[in-house]
Amino acid sequence: MTVRLLASDLDGTLVRSDGSVSDRTRDALRRAAEAGLLVAFVSGRPPRWLHEIADAVDHRGVAVAANGAVIYDLRTETVIREHPLSPELLAEITEEIRSAFPAARFGVEYGLDFGYEPGYRHDWEMSPSHDRQGNPLPPPRMAELAEIIRKPAVKLLAKDLTADADEMMVATSRLLAGRATVTHSSRLALLEIAAPGVTKATGLAEVAAGYGVPAADVAAIGDMPNDVSMLEWAGRAYAVSNAHPAAIAAADEVLGRNDDDAVAGLIESLLRRGGER
Repeated sequence: MTVRLLASDLDGTLVRSDGSVSDRTRDALRRAAEAGLLVAFVSGRPPRWLHEIADAVDHRGVAVAANGAVIYDLRTETVIREHPLSPELLAEITEEIRSAFPAARFGVEYGLDFGYEPGYRHDWEMSPSHDRQGNPLPPPRMAELAEIIRKPAVKLLAKDLTADADEMMVATSRLLAGRATVTHSSRLALLEIAAPGVTKATGLAEVAAGYGVPAADVAAIGDMPNDVSMLEWAGRAYAVSNAHPAAIAAADEVLGRNDDDAVAGLIESLLRRGGER
C-alpha cells in the first residue's frame, strides 16, 4: 500500500512511559514532514495537553483530541471543530451510570478547561496554570455534578476505583446503547465517554478528508481500546507490543514498545519504502 498519512496515538504509543518524546522520534517527525509524509496525532488528550506535541513537530498540521471530539490546529494551537455532549445527555447518562456503578465519580472535559465533582481523584495534573504566552488559565473547577454538567462537554470521564476497566466499559456500552460512545485508555476503570458516533476513527476521517487522503492510504498505530476504531478504519494498522489485547487484535502488525521508539521506527521504515519506489 501507499501510505500518505500516518495516524499515531500519543500516550503509550509515541510518548515514552516517562512522558517524554525522544530525540529519535522528534527527528523522525521532522524527516516525515520534509518528505511529505503527513502525520496526524490522534489522542484521548484534551487540547491543553498538546503543547509539547506541537513543539515536537514545529507546530505543523492538525491533531485529533479527546478521542475524536476535537479537531485541533497545531500551528495556531486553537480548536477548529468540536463534537460535544449536550447538558441534557450528560444529565441522562451520568444518572444511569451512577445507578449501575454507585462508586463512580465524574469529571468533565469542556475542551480548554475541566470540571469535576467531589470525590473524583486526580491521577495527574489536570490543567496547566498558564498558556504558552504566560497568560493565566482557569483552574479546574470542583462543584456538585449538577453544576459541572450544565454546559456542553467534549468528554465525560467516569471513574470507579472498585471496578475492572474492561468490564465497566462493556457494561456501560450496553447500558447507554448507542446514545454515547464509551471507551477507555487506562489500566484503571476510567471510562472516556463522547457524543454518539464520535470516535478516533471519525476524527481521523475528518482530518484525512481535509487532506484528500482516502482510508486506504492511511496507516494508524495505537495501544489501547480507544484506538481500536481508528485501527479498524485505516488501510494499515499497527500496535505497539505493550498494547492492550484489543488493540493488538485490531492490528495488522505488532511493532516494538513505545519506550523503544516504535513510532519512530515505523516512520523510518515508511520513508525508506517511499525512497525505494
